[in-house]
Amino acid sequence: MPSAHRVFPAGDHRVPAPFRSFAVRSEEAQHAFDARAPYERVHVVDCRDFLSAEARASLAAEGYGRVRIENFSDVDYASTTLADLCAAAPGVADWLGSIAGALQCTGVLGAEADAQDYRRCVATRIDYLAARGAEFHNDVRGHWSRCLFWILAIDVPDVAFVMPHAGVHWPLAPGELVVFDPALAHGLCRPADGAQVLEASFAHGDGGRQLFLTGEIPLSDAQWAALGVPWLPVEAHAQRGALDLTVAEFDGRTGAIRRPGDLQGCMARSVCYVGAAEPAFGDTHGT
Repeated sequence: MPSAHRVFPAGDHRVPAPFRSFAVRSEEAQHAFDARAPYERVHVVDCRDFLSAEARASLAAEGYGRVRIENFSDVDYASTTLADLCAAAPGVADWLGSIAGALQCTGVLGAEADAQDYRRCVATRIDYLAARGAEFHNDVRGHWSRCLFWILAIDVPDVAFVMPHAGVHWPLAPGELVVFDPALAHGLCRPADGAQVLEASFAHGDGGRQLFLTGEIPLSDAQWAALGVPWLPVEAHAQRGALDLTVAEFDGRTGAIRRPGDLQGCMARSVCYVGAAEPAFGDTHGT
């Protein structure tokens, strides 16, 4: 099992006026007129007990060979499999069990979940994720509004994982696995750059690139409720003055939400994103 698990608060949200809270709506029919607040924790699990420096070097050679990240803030994905990971880093005896064990340390699937539940999450999808810094963004398309994400740091020279609206600024170490809510803006910065994503810090050389393994953790409505952020009718979030993160636009450098005043009314029942090619506030309305 992983040797260390840290939990960081991510619920002291920095919400721009005129709003008082955050929530995320959905593109899926089951939550067409519901929303949930962001999960208020970030988990960091030390996985170096199974992911040695030698294994990380082998994965870096394999992963970088599958992606293309030539310019600042390029982000690229490449799907992989457990068999591919075993071939690339044969020193890891049980990839599925090792990553699932790290996820199980977080407890995000609830008290009733067992090792098999976490193993199913890992087996569903694993990708290589490569970047040259990552401008601030969130991930809420399709089913992602009901998922947590995990990233496992393979090659992360002098880089921090930052969530500007939640006060999270964590300098990453190789072999760390991070579980977080992708509805909140997140990015990769240099620790010395004041939580800003600066082109000059990532534009050139191998030292400007980062590599992770990544996947998702789908949660049921009951599991979201157990985490303290249940799906509720949009009217409940409207009463809380919630800004809909589904349609928020972020400044890539600072994470600041652009033109928040234009998003007033985003929690109205007359707004629906189900079936929208590219949800934007006011684009699609329910009947």
